[in-house]
Amino acid sequence: MTERTVRLDIMSDPICPWCYIGKTHLDKALAEAPDHPFVIEWHPFQLNPDMPPEGVDRRAYLEGKFGGKEGAVKAYAPVVEHAEAAGLKIDFEGMTRTPNTIDAHRLIHWAGIEGKQSQAVDVLFDAYFVQARDIGDHEVLADIADGIGMDASVVLRLLASDADREDIRKRDAHSREMGINSVPTFIVAQQHAVPGAQPPELWHRVIEELRAQVQA
Repeated sequence: MTERTVRLDIMSDPICPWCYIGKTHLDKALAEAPDHPFVIEWHPFQLNPDMPPEGVDRRAYLEGKFGGKEGAVKAYAPVVEHAEAAGLKIDFEGMTRTPNTIDAHRLIHWAGIEGKQSQAVDVLFDAYFVQARDIGDHEVLADIADGIGMDASVVLRLLASDADREDIRKRDAHSREMGINSVPTFIVAQQHAVPGAQPPELWHRVIEELRAQVQA
């Protein structure tokens, strides 16, 4: 099957629970098909592009977004259900802030240059959803970088600058101009958009279809 590779571009935000669930499903499918053809690249999409740099109180954010506490609980009920079904433990109670994610996206970009992009995405999801850490905090991001073998001091210096900030904003805007308005969105072979946290079974079918195309 490795006669040709297929690009799988993923638009995602590290504070999006559906992105975390969707990556978990995709990872399961890819582990079960180790000869899959995908070459994966992650792309920035901020759920809250107008978020203050310091982030906001999470409870206030959710209640404001969903029209009060009851609305927030109702909106997150399917998230909790699907996360549990995927075997994920999300510490919603431990999260105190909703961060601005532009710096997390910059870290994902820099990790990609070093061939560590998927690792960075993994660790950011774990830091935010499992450990309830503030992934808008530069020290937290530097610690995450260090944990995947990047130079934390270099990352801290880059975070303190405007390096690649405008590039991330332009890439985010480009996705919206393409018509993407929710994440995760997966683009297969630069042609077919697959929106949402799809189950592993769907990815198995996609891989089988790609195999058949290669064999044909």
